[in-house]
Amino acid sequence: MVLRPGDVVQVGAEASVQFSGDRALTFRIIRVDTRVTYDGWVWLEGYVLGPAGNALQRRRIFVRQGGLRQVLINPGPRTAGRA
Repeated sequence: MVLRPGDVVQVGAEASVQFSGDRALTFRIIRVDTRVTYDGWVWLEGYVLGPAGNALQRRRIFVRQGGLRQVLINPGPRTAGRA
């Protein structure tokens, strides 16, 4: 999976032991750090999302890219703009 700003991922124990169990989180990526790290690991900057998809906290996390699970977000119905 190629990570891009705007992607939403599930971060759990497969990504890093610090996110196991009830410490798992849903994360909207705003920046992928391009610096070289350990093979398969990446620094991500973004927002922890709440159950409604709202941003709760901005964080920078170091995770195993292969352990991230992409989340498909339903944007909901669009409302018509005003004329």
